Amino acid sequence: MLEKSVIDGIANELYEAEQSRSTIPRLTARYPDMTVEDSYAVQNVWKERGLAAGRRLVGRKIGLTSKVMQVATGITEPDYGIIFDDMVYENGAVIPHDTFSNVRIEVELAFVLGKDLSGPNCTLFDVLDATDYVIPALEILDSRIEMQGRTIVDTISDNAAMGGMVMGGNPVRIGDVDLRWVSALLYRNETIEESGVAAAVLNHPAAGVYWLANKLAQHGTSLQAGEIILAGSFTRPMWVEKGDTVQADYGQLGSITCRFS
Repeated sequence: MLEKSVIDGIANELYEAEQSRSTIPRLTARYPDMTVEDSYAVQNVWKERGLAAGRRLVGRKIGLTSKVMQVATGITEPDYGIIFDDMVYENGAVIPHDTFSNVRIEVELAFVLGKDLSGPNCTLFDVLDATDYVIPALEILDSRIEMQGRTIVDTISDNAAMGGMVMGGNPVRIGDVDLRWVSALLYRNETIEESGVAAAVLNHPAAGVYWLANKLAQHGTSLQAGEIILAGSFTRPMWVEKGDTVQADYGQLGSITCRFS
């Protein structure tokens, strides 16, 4: 493990980068022995800085849930980050592009919990039982660490690249739809760019949620009723520029739109 003073220093760098909408040099270039656990320690200190500043924790995000992304990053399990209240946008929002760095969009499902959920032996059925409803969501990826050569250690430290999210469409109860077969078409400026099916997320979009509950148990915490859990993308990230309009069509689950001003 890195020394606590180093962990604190990295977290402070990331906090300042978020405030200034800038990026910092790649961590793995400066700390080649940095581990995944070091990264989660950095993320936790960054989270505490946010809470102390008055931000409110409303959920978690899960990343790297597809085989393609895992192979690309050289890891065999997902990662996670946190969602603050000021990261959540309504359907149809106009979002200042300069709020983020290296802006990309991913298509996901969000699980809103009606019950607490904890590990270490959480299962798919526990997730389904604890979920109040599922709703379409777009994740806005934001990189506060330079992207060239970045590894999983950099990404986790950077709150798993979580920048924001847009929720919309039709919320559905568990059992009202086969979640594995939820599909979406992703458009940028009225042109289709990506499409995908939710089963690409670990064979079931709820699988990432029970993985998260079990992983959090290792870090001495759990998921709480009311939290929003972004379950992982089932499309590749789509780059977004200033002025772009984004739409995701989820069929019977409705659609989400936003524009980056």
